[in-house]
Amino acid sequence: MEREIFEDEHRQFRAAVREFVQRELVPNGEKWEKAGLVDREVFVKAAEVGLLGFNVEEEFGGGGVDDFRFNAIIAEEMSYARVSGPGFALHNDIVAGYLRRLASPEQKQRWLPPFAAGEEIWAIAMSEPGAGSDLKGITTTAVRDGDEWVISGAKTFISNGINADRVIVVAKSDPSPDAGSKAFSLFVVERGMKGFERGRNLDKIGLKAQDTSELFFDGVRVPHANLLGTEGRGFYHLMENLPEERLSIAVSAVAGSRSVLDETIEYVKTRTAFGKPIASFQNTRFVIAELETEVDIAQVYLDRCLERAVAGTLTDVEAAKAKWWTSELQQKVVTKCLQLHGGYGFMAEYPVAKAFVDARIQTIYGGSTEIMKEIVGRSLGV
Repeated sequence: MEREIFEDEHRQFRAAVREFVQRELVPNGEKWEKAGLVDREVFVKAAEVGLLGFNVEEEFGGGGVDDFRFNAIIAEEMSYARVSGPGFALHNDIVAGYLRRLASPEQKQRWLPPFAAGEEIWAIAMSEPGAGSDLKGITTTAVRDGDEWVISGAKTFISNGINADRVIVVAKSDPSPDAGSKAFSLFVVERGMKGFERGRNLDKIGLKAQDTSELFFDGVRVPHANLLGTEGRGFYHLMENLPEERLSIAVSAVAGSRSVLDETIEYVKTRTAFGKPIASFQNTRFVIAELETEVDIAQVYLDRCLERAVAGTLTDVEAAKAKWWTSELQQKVVTKCLQLHGGYGFMAEYPVAKAFVDARIQTIYGGSTEIMKEIVGRSLGV
């Protein structure tokens, strides 16, 4: 089904993104997967051609274009090419939102120019060894000491964790038992601060080129000037920004589904069994027909969510629906497409095998499927 949400400027941008992905990302994919992280220079190169910082204000070196369709195009093109290493979505879709909405004028002047230029890589640290989707279970603490905050605790599963120059850290700034959701604040911890250490680059089953690490904070002294947003409003700031993060995941899920499905359709047309292409078997046609229909339907709902994101009306419930449905659909698509490849689907050199392992995290990070259903269920009063 033809998509109608993009205009000429978006189509021109897509062509530029596709050229950059093929020139700078695809040739380095295998090297980055072996290394477990990407070269930092790729962020600078991406910024030079407008792939990073386009949604940052022009006065701080950005493009001044706040249109999530541009974010979606980058995520889609990287998914089509199965390039998972560079954390561009984390940079543009997540961190940029926090900085644009929450940073003070002084903080924007300090942080946004190198951010928009790709010279500094950012991460956001929410998950802990004992607190994943349950953000209220966070135990990392921030204690006020004059003009500083002393942060102690540990984080895990942090994307861009090894490469990050600055990290937005969620910490409990009010230990009182009745603080509830007002117990948390956001702080920006910088590379080189005493007591801030990185643990191992985690050995994942997929997304091998994306550095994902543990972070440790042993009495890290952070100036009060690095408090991001309002003290005690950290949990609410997270809730305000999570819909776009979840929409970003949904975008990559649908694009990833489309990519592996299109590749599989071509595969079954050429792979033979019992003397004829496996595409000629009724079971193959039925599986492909089912997946093609469901991916098309998912794309329509996703595009409606993109329209609402551009208009500033996307709700957390709509984003939760998009996130859980599309990420679960992606699991179905990659599993059935791998099955249609037979034994070759289990071989690492086949694209469907990489798609299979890379997609598995989609139903977990950004809020698990179960949490997304809980959000939807509560909105219905059940």
